[in-house]
Amino acid sequence: MSLEKLKSTGELAALCEGMGRSGKKLVFTNGCFDLLHVGHVRYLQEARALGDALLVALNGDVSVRALKGPDRPVNAEEDRAEVLAALECVDFVTVFHSPRVNEVIREVRPHIYVKGGDYTPESLEASEREALIAAKTEVRILQLVPGKSTTSILSRCKS
Repeated sequence: MSLEKLKSTGELAALCEGMGRSGKKLVFTNGCFDLLHVGHVRYLQEARALGDALLVALNGDVSVRALKGPDRPVNAEEDRAEVLAALECVDFVTVFHSPRVNEVIREVRPHIYVKGGDYTPESLEASEREALIAAKTEVRILQLVPGKSTTSILSRCKS
């Protein structure tokens, strides 16, 4: 994997602060990205277009299991991070292991936070919303690509 794109939250916080001083915007999103599909790619490309760099915070294996169940993730966190880092639209990747991304938000303080259309700003988990408000992060919701999800792909595989 291109280790240049894999960053610690401390490195990302310094990078984000520097970007802000020069008038640039760090766009931030997070997720499991277990089986990368066209819905993910379109979402990430659209997120990247909102700013000057895109950071993807990737749920580690333990947090994916907690969120998605014992059969997930299908791919290990190192593999998922490598695939994300290979995408041209992704500038940085960090892996987090807690169920919520709040600590990454608090430390990095991104300029723009992006979620998919299955969320609204009001439906974000309360502590996540509080972390975004404290960081003065703008929240943007992007539309989902209809019919494209890891869950639907896995369902078709099992059929």
